[in-house]
Amino acid sequence: MKCARYLCLAAVLISASPVFAQNPPAADRPNNNAVNSSDQNNSNRPVAGANSFTEGQAKTRIEAAGFTNVTALTKDDNGVWRGKASKGGLATDVSVDFQGNVNPAK
Repeated sequence: MKCARYLCLAAVLISASPVFAQNPPAADRPNNNAVNSSDQNNSNRPVAGANSFTEGQAKTRIEAAGFTNVTALTKDDNGVWRGKASKGGLATDVSVDFQGNVNPAK
């Protein structure tokens, strides 16, 4: 009878062990900001998503990133503002995604 008890106890302990091996809970505040500052990108390409920036706000973010002569801004189907701008005397295509990432075309 004692042997049966030990077998039952062993079965319970073995079946409960995966509970103790689970990952710890995630932090309550991720380091990925919803909107980044003008000097900080979290992506080197535009991130698709619902963009709440107005055209004026998108232009301001592009200018804050060091671009001038910002023109032809339009929001595409992925929620990314795209337009043309100059930086260092060179004209380029530029974008602003919903997180505020400003990226020149590559």
